[in-house]
Amino acid sequence: MKADQIPAPQSKLSLAFGGESVNDKVDWVTKRSLCSLPNVFKELRLQVEEDVKTRNALRPNNSPYEFSVEANGDNFAVLLKAKDVHRSVIFSLAEHALLVRDDKDKIMFEVTLSFNDQGDCRLRVNGEERELWQVRRMALEGLLFVGY
Repeated sequence: MKADQIPAPQSKLSLAFGGESVNDKVDWVTKRSLCSLPNVFKELRLQVEEDVKTRNALRPNNSPYEFSVEANGDNFAVLLKAKDVHRSVIFSLAEHALLVRDDKDKIMFEVTLSFNDQGDCRLRVNGEERELWQVRRMALEGLLFVGY
């Protein structure tokens, strides 16, 4: 038998699972730890700050409006400031979800987390899986682009 024809040895663990390869090196504990509301909230805030910087850079010269981010503990808000208009979207870290509210304190939507069998942290909004950029768009598109 040639060397390239010799079957690879199987571990006792993979034999116990019908010959399936089991990747027991996956650090699911660390991955699951990172999939927490406080960690996702922190990442969301950083990405929203970048969105606001990008949007401000796209404004025409002498624009009568500006966007900003104000953080306050377990909340941060994206603000639209114009001469006669002051609007905002507020993001809050709650016990079981991330809440997104408008400037009238009405909940726009909630974001929950799940950790799937592939070791991925997933965001859910209204029962639908969402990426972080999609959550940001859902929250901010009306504020950043409608009317301006």
